[in-house]
Amino acid sequence: MPKYPLGFGMMRLPIEQTNPNKVKYKEACEMVDIFLERGFTYFDTSYVYQNGHNEENVREVLVKRHKREEFELATKLPSFLIHEKEKVKETFEEQLSNLGVSYFDYYLLHSIYSTTYDSQIKPCGMFEFAMEMKKQGKIKNFGFSFHDRPEILDCVLEEHPETDFVQLVVNYYDWESPFVHARECYEVARKHGKKVIIMEPVKGGLLAKLPPNAHQKLQSLEPGQSDASFAVRFAANLDGVLCTLSGMSSMQQVIDNTNCIKNLQPLTDEEKEILFESVSDYKLEGPLHRFDFSIYKNICENGMPVADVLDAYNSIMLQVNRGLGVQCENGYYRGLQFLAGRETGKTWIEAPIIDREGNDVTELVRKAENYLIENTFL
Repeated sequence: MPKYPLGFGMMRLPIEQTNPNKVKYKEACEMVDIFLERGFTYFDTSYVYQNGHNEENVREVLVKRHKREEFELATKLPSFLIHEKEKVKETFEEQLSNLGVSYFDYYLLHSIYSTTYDSQIKPCGMFEFAMEMKKQGKIKNFGFSFHDRPEILDCVLEEHPETDFVQLVVNYYDWESPFVHARECYEVARKHGKKVIIMEPVKGGLLAKLPPNAHQKLQSLEPGQSDASFAVRFAANLDGVLCTLSGMSSMQQVIDNTNCIKNLQPLTDEEKEILFESVSDYKLEGPLHRFDFSIYKNICENGMPVADVLDAYNSIMLQVNRGLGVQCENGYYRGLQFLAGRETGKTWIEAPIIDREGNDVTELVRKAENYLIENTFL
């Protein structure tokens, strides 16, 4: 178990401009060394990060340079890419080789969705395989990351109580999100007694810069604290949090985050309220320039909730690095289509869409739909 509840997300290490499959070796090594020197031990990677090369880069900057007992290593089986049972073991062995280790401290099924749980994960025996590897000592702790609705999470945990932990998107922006369901998913995990690893506490960098009004209010309460530190503290102080991941890409981020967690202080109720109120200000800066999407409420074209789709699209377009697999919203879209009984990756708009004020918003919804279909992970 990590001494401090902060994990180094290696997917955002600084990369070489001429070769995106390589990290800036010297800079990445310095960041890893400072993280360890400050008493932090948890490093997170995945088979698919950085075009499939992140595990190899982690081997070079971390594993080859430090004693195995000095760090805790987490990686993930790409469950969404696997369709044959034999591929599970083959991929696992490849990951051990990629990282140059004989065991994983934390091993996850990467991104459980309603669209893959029954069709791929169960038939391929991924949970059963992980339990066997745990018996053999090749996995110390087993869990999964999750991007779907809370009722699906409840079902998975009911069927697999052997799971040690769950990795969830949790931040104050998505706490009540109709797409991400951060609060509800967190509560389901805790109901089942599972520890939680938090991903996207700063929402891909969006929450590293608060709206001016919220920034000024929080600075008056705690001068000198970075905007990102308030987001990290919101997540890290939740009950049952094993680790809060931060995808760090600069030394300054390493220093800021380790300072924040090493001297972790709970947020006051006033500070939490300021953060929650700031969500409306964030949303107003999106392309739809609104925080209240109730004008589209109860419009369900072919089972697809228009308000939720537009809210998600607005949030995505606010984020710094847009595109496939970057925003957490992208990972939820196919599950929404699956629930609505629609063919994933295909349009669901078949008639004009009129909002509650009588405006034809068909083209707006189509624009959001096209973006989500083109950029949805899986």
